Amino acid sequence: MTLAATELALRAATVALLLALAASLFTDFRKVLAGKLAVAFALGSAAHAVTASIGTTGPISAWHAPLIAFSTGNVVVFWLFTRALFDEAFRLRGWHGAIWAAVASYSFVSCMWIAPAGNARAAIVAINLLALAFIILAVAQTITSWSSDLVERRRRVRVFIVAAAALYGGANALLQISAVGSGTSELANTLNAAVLAAVVAAITYAMMRVEGAELFPAPVEADAPMSIQPAADDTADQKLIDALMRLMADERIYRQDNITIGTLATRLRIPEYRLRRLINQRLGYRNFNVFLNNHRIEEAKAALADPAQAEVPVITIAMDAGFQSLGPFNRAFKATTGVTPTEYRRAKASAV
Repeated sequence: MTLAATELALRAATVALLLALAASLFTDFRKVLAGKLAVAFALGSAAHAVTASIGTTGPISAWHAPLIAFSTGNVVVFWLFTRALFDEAFRLRGWHGAIWAAVASYSFVSCMWIAPAGNARAAIVAINLLALAFIILAVAQTITSWSSDLVERRRRVRVFIVAAAALYGGANALLQISAVGSGTSELANTLNAAVLAAVVAAITYAMMRVEGAELFPAPVEADAPMSIQPAADDTADQKLIDALMRLMADERIYRQDNITIGTLATRLRIPEYRLRRLINQRLGYRNFNVFLNNHRIEEAKAALADPAQAEVPVITIAMDAGFQSLGPFNRAFKATTGVTPTEYRRAKASAV
């Protein structure tokens, strides 16, 4: 089999696998934001599998350019997918769509007019630098959010998905930049197709090893903890839970700046993995930040309902409870109670 035929077979297999994955995700998780973005990411990756080419600067056909634009916009989808994967409170905003449209539009304009005008090298370098920027954002999101996930098995799978996709995307972008103008190499394109096929197969396999409801959980009402799982009576674990709740209730440790699960584990003198398991399996939380915010919001609710604090500004109450700014506090409070802090205070005052 020639290199060209091998490359074509690898591309076809990758596209078929991605389309099957997208169909499966759409069937099971189309109502979950992370699932929707996973579908979009799979479709964008399929477009990349069709259009990826190393070193070429030749003319782009009219049917090819929209696929390239869709593929380029996939780096924005990858970033958003990473955010939704690790932050269950994340919501899409209009400006997210505007960013995707701007990146895809710039790619299309580059294909149709900028590159043909003799600026192919500059256009390819710009597009791939843009891709690297969003990959870096996705990796940064993973690094900052990964430790908050309390479900051990899905933590490993999620970070593998992001790491594998980021490594391929980053390497591909760097290769595109370094090889631009060198001419299309059959060997380079065949190797690229083989690596992409391997990455897609590995990600698909990793996703199959985890319960779908764990990987893309449906948001629970008001971001409350899920039902506590029954556990065997364990005196040592119960003592740790009691000590943890004393830290939260008596010392109000959740008020501290940049509190992490590592901080609490150090205070309790236990490994992080054990504390993560306790909060997840014994208290029913899937995310450490939700665990902290629930305590913060309970304190804020008490303060807002207190007639003696009726003149205290909402932002002061938020900061006292451990929030760093008013925006996240308002969003978390409304997600938990269904009303804004001001509406909650007004309702409590009128009930007196």
